[in-house]
Amino acid sequence: MARIEAVNEQTLIVYFGDRIDDAIAADVNRAIFQVRESLGDLVTDIIPSYNSMLIGFDLNRTDRFDIIKRIRLALESNTDAVTNNNDNQVVEIPVYYGEEVALDMSDVCDKTGLDSESVIKLHSEREYRVYAIGFSPGFAYLGSLDDAIVMPRKSTPRLKVPTGSVGLADNQTAIYPSSTPGGWQIIGRTPLNMVDWDSESLAKVNVGNKVRFCPIDKDEFLKQGGVL
Repeated sequence: MARIEAVNEQTLIVYFGDRIDDAIAADVNRAIFQVRESLGDLVTDIIPSYNSMLIGFDLNRTDRFDIIKRIRLALESNTDAVTNNNDNQVVEIPVYYGEEVALDMSDVCDKTGLDSESVIKLHSEREYRVYAIGFSPGFAYLGSLDDAIVMPRKSTPRLKVPTGSVGLADNQTAIYPSSTPGGWQIIGRTPLNMVDWDSESLAKVNVGNKVRFCPIDKDEFLKQGGVL
């Protein structure tokens, strides 16, 4: 059963579990749809994360006790009839894994005992769920990695990670949508623009989507607008 706690006078957080996995992420994604459909514009904002969602509500039209009751009723609605267009939609992301852009590939290979071809194969052969959007506009947290390429963050973060860089950190992978400081282990780069200013999440992908990385060569990377 979901646990609901107050954050402040007009914000609640709903917890669906205490771990990161696909089943809980699916519950979160389903709940977004249920709450939006049932509560309409009483809700001013919904921010999903790995196993929870933050809900802002209009204090001029309801109160905390009423909104909690409404949320519980929404979550108890017929889940068999509930669908969310984001859930399981697969977004393919082209990635160039060449040495010019794979800034930490040699370190990843040293730490895992794998060669670069194996790292690329393991990284690109599975689909990843978008668990959360945050850190910077369009930055999507994706999981989970194959255990063989789980990597710690860099002990000393870079002051500037190039736009489009694809990185590993713990059991997650992500794409830097803009050039920012960061400590993820960089193994490739996408030519795609990952920021979508017309999207509610500001990201090319949304929570609940699945992402598949598609290896491309240098020529294709440059053809698609990639920058070395």
